[in-house]
This record gives sequence, structure tokens and C-alpha cells, in this order.
Amino acid sequence: MPHRSDPHPSSAVLPSRDAVAATLRAAGCVFAEDEADMILAAADGDPGAVDGMVTRRAAGLPLELVVGWAEFGGRRILVQPGVFVPRRRTEFLVEQALALASGASVVVDLCCGSGAVGAALAAALGAVDLHAADIDPAAVRCARRNVAALGGHVHQGDLFDALPARLRGRVDVLAANVPYVPSDEIALLPAEARDHEPRVALDGGADGLDILRRVAAEAPTWLAPGGRLLIETSPHQAPGALSAFTESGLDAHLAVCEERPARVVIGRRP
Repeated sequence: MPHRSDPHPSSAVLPSRDAVAATLRAAGCVFAEDEADMILAAADGDPGAVDGMVTRRAAGLPLELVVGWAEFGGRRILVQPGVFVPRRRTEFLVEQALALASGASVVVDLCCGSGAVGAALAAALGAVDLHAADIDPAAVRCARRNVAALGGHVHQGDLFDALPARLRGRVDVLAANVPYVPSDEIALLPAEARDHEPRVALDGGADGLDILRRVAAEAPTWLAPGGRLLIETSPHQAPGALSAFTESGLDAHLAVCEERPARVVIGRRP
């Protein structure tokens, strides 16, 4: 029997990188070697932890949920089961916001999920008044873990209803990675998203723009003069998204990154 202070029994053998990668590859993981490295690092020498993580990953759990974090904007964002995993393409939204955010003092991350966007913005901008909000209690708990070190505040509620009234008319940057998958296309998503992420973080209504329209309609009353609203969208939804922005009185344009690929609608309060 191992000594009580030994966290890993001597009879347990840490699987090799090749063995872990082979199991992941057999399960269909395209980047098996890279994933093996991440799992072994996260397990910190615990053979049982490696076995458990490999089993969960081979069963289809997203890698980020297996290891407990996602890389986003050069930061490790803590994630947990039941919370939307931030996508690397959304870094384009952060980049666009930062390019427009000189002198920003109040930043809001709406539909924040894990709080990745708000955390990335606050880390880059420095001393800002950061607020993140989500309707999902699990997302709120997760976001608090990611923005607390940056002095941010996380609120639970339906879109703007969650925000403190004192922010009305004072927000310099309002980033909203809203759900934008059309309801009848949820079933067509990859299993990692369809089976392991909350529907509330994916479903954008019949045409995918229901939440975007609600945010665009109310945003002008929360933005400071010259403040910006930025929302990620898809190629075929971009025209409708632009219309929603302009109908709310915002000066709007579309920013495109073909490499990732990503599209962000940007609106400015005149």
C-alpha cells in the first residue's frame, strides 16, 4: 500500500504520450498528439487523472472541458461542463474592439458565457470598469472565476436587465457574442457543441438573429456618445445584422477576417 502522502500509487504507471495519442487518434481526434500533451500536462503526473481525461475525450467531450481551460486572447480561460467554450474566431471581435477602444473606461461583455471576451478586453485595456452578464447561472459562476482577478463584475439576468442602471448611457465598448445558430440548425452542429454546450448559448431563433436584434435595439440607450457595439455573426446573417444596427440608429459596418473565418458587425452611437 502506498504511503499516505504519495498522491499517485507506485503501482500505477503514467501512460506514454504515444499511448495517449494512439487512443485519441482511434477515437477520431485529428490533433491527437497535441491533445495528448495537454492532457498529460493537466493531469500533473496522476495516471488515474490521465485515464479519466482520455476516456472523457474519447467519448466526445470537448478537449477544453476535459482539461478545464481554453486558450483565448493569449490567456487561459477556465471553463466547465455546461458552459459555452470560447471559440478562437471570437478573438477577432476582441481585436476589433481594442482597435476602437482607446480611452475606454466602461466595458460590457453581454452574453458572456465564460467571460472570455470581457477578460481579454480588460487585460489589454488595463484599468477599466468591466461588467459581464449572462442569463445562465452556470455561465455566471464560471465567468466570475475568469474576471474576478481583473476587478470585473458579473451579473445574472436577461441581456440588459442584468446590468446596473448606473451604466446606462456610459458604456464605451459593448461586446456581445450572442447566440446566432438558427433553431432548426442546432441538430446539424458538431456533436461537441450539440451534445455538450447549453442550447441557450447557441440558439438564435428562427433565423439566428433574434438575440442580436434585441441587443441592437436597446444598445443605444446604454452606449456612451461614440460608444461601440460589436457582435459576431455569420456570412449569410451579416446583411440582416447590419440592418438591425442601422434601424436602431447606429452607424454600422462589417469587419471581416477570412482566415479564421470571422465576421463582426460594429455599430457606433453617433
